[in-house]
Amino acid sequence: MRIVAVLVLFLLALPVPHHVAAQDVPYGLAAAEAKSLDRQSLALFARRVLALAPVDRLPPGSHERTSVGIASGAATAAPGQREPHVPSSADPAALRRFFLDLYAEARPGTPEGRRAAVATYRGLLRQRMDALDPVVAERLCAWFETHAANSVEALDRQLSRHAGAATVALDEAIEIAEAYADHLLLETFGSATAETIEALRADRFVVDDAILIRTPEGASLSATLVRPAGENAPLETAMYFTIYSDRARNRRIAAMAAAHGYAGIVVNARGKLDSPDAIRPYETEAADTVAAIEWVARQPWSDGRVGMYGGSYTGFAAWAATKRRPEALKTIVPYVAAIPGQGLPMENGVFLNANYAWAFYVTNNRTLDREVNDDRGRWASLNENWYRSGRAYREIDAIDGTPNPWLQRWLEHPTYDGYWQAMVPYGEEFGQIDIPVLSITGYYDDGQISAVHYLKEHYRHDSDAEHHLVIGPYDHFGAQQEFKPETLRDSPVDPVAQFNTTELTFAWFDHVFRGAPKPAILKDRINYQVMGANRWRHAPSIAAMSAARSRLFLASGTAASGRMRLTADRSEAGGEVVRRVDFSDRQTTDAGYYPFPIVDTAPNFSEGLVFESEPFEQPVEISGGFSGRFRVRSNRRDFDFFAALYELRPDGSSFALSYYVGRASQTRDLARRDLLSPGEVVDLPFDRTRLVSKRFAAGSRLVLVVDILKNGFHQVNYGTGGAVAEETIADAGTPLEVEWLPGSFIEVPLSHVDASAAVDARASGEPPSPDSR
Repeated sequence: MRIVAVLVLFLLALPVPHHVAAQDVPYGLAAAEAKSLDRQSLALFARRVLALAPVDRLPPGSHERTSVGIASGAATAAPGQREPHVPSSADPAALRRFFLDLYAEARPGTPEGRRAAVATYRGLLRQRMDALDPVVAERLCAWFETHAANSVEALDRQLSRHAGAATVALDEAIEIAEAYADHLLLETFGSATAETIEALRADRFVVDDAILIRTPEGASLSATLVRPAGENAPLETAMYFTIYSDRARNRRIAAMAAAHGYAGIVVNARGKLDSPDAIRPYETEAADTVAAIEWVARQPWSDGRVGMYGGSYTGFAAWAATKRRPEALKTIVPYVAAIPGQGLPMENGVFLNANYAWAFYVTNNRTLDREVNDDRGRWASLNENWYRSGRAYREIDAIDGTPNPWLQRWLEHPTYDGYWQAMVPYGEEFGQIDIPVLSITGYYDDGQISAVHYLKEHYRHDSDAEHHLVIGPYDHFGAQQEFKPETLRDSPVDPVAQFNTTELTFAWFDHVFRGAPKPAILKDRINYQVMGANRWRHAPSIAAMSAARSRLFLASGTAASGRMRLTADRSEAGGEVVRRVDFSDRQTTDAGYYPFPIVDTAPNFSEGLVFESEPFEQPVEISGGFSGRFRVRSNRRDFDFFAALYELRPDGSSFALSYYVGRASQTRDLARRDLLSPGEVVDLPFDRTRLVSKRFAAGSRLVLVVDILKNGFHQVNYGTGGAVAEETIADAGTPLEVEWLPGSFIEVPLSHVDASAAVDARASGEPPSPDSR
C-alpha cells in the first residue's frame, strides 16, 4: 500500500500533460475509500484543482473555493478576518459555507495545533450561533446533523466512482474536493460541533423525549416535546405524527417548531419507540391522532389549539385526524399526503411494487429497518424474478424468501372497500372538515393523486372550504424539503419555483393562530408554478387553471412521423386500433409511463399505441390534469392499462407531463369491480391523472402513449375476472386483444399564450419565497 501511495504522490506532482483537456484535472487516485488514502494525496489533488480551475469557476470568496482550499490545506483566515457568513435561506450550500468558513477561520494547521484550533472553533461557533435567529440556528444544526454526519460515505462514493481514472472533469474534481472538505470538517470539529449544538438547544429549549400518551383504547404513543425555554404562557402546538421513528430526527423536527415559537411535539405511531403495542400501519391513526391531540389540549403548556403538518405518511396522519375532527385541531398542512388504498399500495385498483419494502422498513422494529429498506439490489431483483416466474402476485413474498404479512393483509382488500375507507375521511365526512387546510405537492410526486383527491373531495362536499394548494415541479421528497433541488431528474427547475416548505408551514400557522397575513404565495386556492415560464399562477379551482380544454381524438391514420394521430376533428378519427398482448411472454414489457427522465433527448416511442398531435402554431400552456374516455372492446373481462402524456419539442426531445394508470373494471368506481363482457363495447372514463403546468414553445406537439400494463413493477391482470392476486401465467391463454374504437379521446387543459408575454418572475410580480426569517 505504501508503494501505491508514493506512486500516487508522484503522479500528482507531475506537470499537466498537454493532451489533458482544459476542463479536465489529472486524477490518478487508485483508492475507492478515504481510509485507503493519506491526507497528502487528496490535498495535492485539491491543489491541482485550484491551479487548473478558471477564476470565474472558483471565484475568490465563493463557498466552492473555500471548500477546495480547505481540502488543499491552504484555506485559512485569522479569527475576525472574514465577515461572518449568516445563511439567508435554507440553501444547503449557504448552510455548508457557514461551517466551512469557521473551519478556515479556526486554522487547524498541523496536528500539534489541532487542540488550540478546536478551542478556537468551539468558541467561534457558539458566539455566532448565539447571535443568530433561533430558526436560522436550527437550520444550521439540522444541516450538520443530517449532512455532515454522512461525509465519509459521500467521500467514499466519489472515490469509488472515479478510482483509477487518469483524469476527471473539472466539475467532478471540485465535487471530490468538496466531499473531502466535509470529511475534514467532521473529522476535525465534529465532536465540538455536536457538543455545541447540544448546549445551544439546552439553553434555548425545554426538551422531553420520554413522553408516553395513553389512548382511550389502552394503547401507548411515544412522543417528544420541545418548547421555547423561559416561555410561561400556554402555546399553540405544532404536531407531527410519524411512523418514521428516530429519536434524533424527532428532536430536530420538534426543535424547529419551538424555534418558531410553538410547542413542538412529534408523536410516534402505535408500537414505535417506547410504545409496547403492535405496529399497525394505517389501521389505528384515525383514533390515535385524535387521542394525541386531545392529550395535548389538556396539558398546562398548551393553549388548547393544535395544528398538524408533515409529508407522505405524516400528511396521511393529519388527514386521518380530520375524520373525527377533534375540537382542538384548528388546521392541517399536509405535504404529498398518502391515501392508503388509493395511492399506495395500489393505484386505481392496481397493486404496485414501489412500496413493497415499506412494510418491513416500518414494522421490523420499533425504529426503522434501514438495512432492509436500502437493499436496492434485493428489491430490483425481486421484481424481475417474480415477473419472469409467472407466479401469482400473492406469492411474490415466497419468491423473496421472507413473508410479507402486511402485503397479504392488503391483498384481501383489492378494491377501495370499508377497510380502506375507515382510515381517512370518506364521502360526506369531507363536508364536516371546517378547518383551513394548506396542501403541498409536486407535479412529479408519485402519490400526487392522493394529495389532489383530498383537495377535490373537500371542495366537492364543501364548495366554501378554505383549502389552498401549492404545487410545482417537485417530486415526493422535493415537495417536503426546505430547499428544492435546482434540477429534477435532469430537468432544470425554474428559479422562481424555489420556496421553503417548512417556512411556508409556519407562516401559515402564524396566519391561522396569530392573525398574521396570509403567506404571499397563496394568492388564490390553487397556486401553481408554470414550468418553462419562470412564474407562478393562481386560480380559484383546478378547472380554472386553464382557460380551455381541448378534446383530441385518437385516430388510426398516421402523421408524417409515422405515428398515429391526435386530432381535434372527430370526423378524422375513424378506424380501430388494436393492441395484442401475450402474457405468457416474459421477455418483453410494456412501453412504460414513469417520468424518468423528465427530459429525454432521444425518446423511444416505438412501443405501445402512440398518437401525435399537429404542432402548435404559437406558444401554449398546459395547466391542470388531462382526462379522457376510451371506447374499447376486449376479448377478456378485465385489463390494466396506462396513458402517458408528453410534450414532443421541435428539437426532437420529449418532456414527460402526466400519466394515468388503472384497472379497466374500476375506472368508474374504485370501491368495486365492474367487469367487462368479452366482445362488447364499453366506455372507460378516467381523470385521476397528475396535475401539471408547463409552457410549450411554438412547434411543440403532444404525444400520447397508451398500453396494457405488463411488467415487474405491478400486478399482472390476466383478465379472467377472478382475483387478480391469484392469477398466474397459466391464465395467459390466447393473447389479450383490446380495440380502441372511434370516439376515444383525451381532454387536455390548453391555453394559448401571447408570444410577447413576460416569462421572468420579476415581470410577473411574484412574491418571494415565504421564508420570512
